[in-house]
Amino acid sequence: MTDLKSRWLALYVLCLGDLMIVLDTSIVNVALPSIQTDLGFSQDALAWVVNAYLLTFGGCLLLSGRLGDLVGSRRVFLGGVVSFTVASVACGLAPSSGLLVAGRAVQGLGGAAVSAVALSLIMGLFSDPAERAKAMGFFGFVMSGGGAVGVLLGGVLTGLFSWHWIFLVNVPIGVGVWIAARRVLPADETVDGAARLDVPGAVLVTCSLMLSVYGIVGGNDAGWTSGRTLGLLGTSAVLLAAFVVREASAASPLVPLRLFRLRNVTVSQVVGALWAAAMFAWFFLAALYLQRVLGYSALEVGLAFVPTSVVMAYCSLRVSDKLVMRFGIRRPLMVGLALAAASLGLFSRAPVDGIFVTDVLPSMLLLGAGAGIAFNPVLLAAMGDVEPHESGLASGAVNTSFMMGGALGLAVLVSLSTWRTDALAADGAGELVALNGGLQVAFGAGALFALAAAVIGGLFLRPQPMGGADDPVPVAVEAVSPDPV
Repeated sequence: MTDLKSRWLALYVLCLGDLMIVLDTSIVNVALPSIQTDLGFSQDALAWVVNAYLLTFGGCLLLSGRLGDLVGSRRVFLGGVVSFTVASVACGLAPSSGLLVAGRAVQGLGGAAVSAVALSLIMGLFSDPAERAKAMGFFGFVMSGGGAVGVLLGGVLTGLFSWHWIFLVNVPIGVGVWIAARRVLPADETVDGAARLDVPGAVLVTCSLMLSVYGIVGGNDAGWTSGRTLGLLGTSAVLLAAFVVREASAASPLVPLRLFRLRNVTVSQVVGALWAAAMFAWFFLAALYLQRVLGYSALEVGLAFVPTSVVMAYCSLRVSDKLVMRFGIRRPLMVGLALAAASLGLFSRAPVDGIFVTDVLPSMLLLGAGAGIAFNPVLLAAMGDVEPHESGLASGAVNTSFMMGGALGLAVLVSLSTWRTDALAADGAGELVALNGGLQVAFGAGALFALAAAVIGGLFLRPQPMGGADDPVPVAVEAVSPDPV
């Protein structure tokens, strides 16, 4: 019993550390107007408060995951917490726009280290299928619900205090996580001395990911067919191709290509990217609808997301693991993503004069239920077939797919929304009608992303024995023997 309690205590510490990171992808959005006023950001430069974080975070996930496998996940986690906490102090006290952007970039580096290895550490702590399903449900809520909590917390801190506190609130949390992690996380296992970091491969993939994030997040402003955007994405593709060639011949590759011969690893990356595209878009577009169309204040927007967080927490912590143990990973994943698609579909019909109870709340509840059910099986699918010594890499890969899918999906849907809004305005529609029409089209496209993820996961994920009888035990195992999930 004591051992079980210690494992769950370690899980809480890991989830609290990851929650800090997830919060910072959304907590800043509500505070951007205040930051712009205080530090004198131009409209174009203001985007770098978000982009600097996304750039280093997305670019360093694979590298951080591999470092966790080579030098120890506990070491990488602790180092990431320290970096993130120190950077949070710098951001909260930043006297100028340049220092704030620099601090955000360092936050991204620390965030990548924490996120890339947290999932690996959890998989190592829980080997029993039932315990692992419950633990992954808890972690899934942190990953999926952190966005909603970030919007709420950002609205509360900015509305009641000042924008400085959206960063400074991380400091006591980071210090507490570091102290607790040193006590409760298991010591790193001895790493094979023959294993070496593939430095050329690390440089190639990190530069490729950073350039792609940079191109994606700036695509709406620069234009998707502009020389700048096409040049960045083209260079990223060339570097990625060079990385694949390098990994095929390297003695100790950063990412062994055989990892992607595992069907569930590959399929879960595709499902995760599509799901993140829909999820990121839902949070961003829903907040935009509430603020710009319905006229909600920052605090009111944050409070509007409370039902989503409550339902998501209940389904993640009390429902998802039971469904996985009863039906395996495929059917809960399909049901959860179908509910998310229905949520986005409902929002695609939200009117200009929408009422919260009838036009917003049903979508909030459906999204909470869908995300709470779906994230657990997505994570289990991504990690279940990987050997323990490569779990950090798999953890980094699934986080990268979420990150890249979310960034690209959000950029595409915002472009689609802008196109439709401009078209309606050109036809003589009023400002709010045109804006709402653009949001409706984007919500509809996001519903298609979630539906595609449900179909792909249902058709192509290989069943894993989770203790239920409905998913058959696979006859043959592909390439690498699965962890006992």
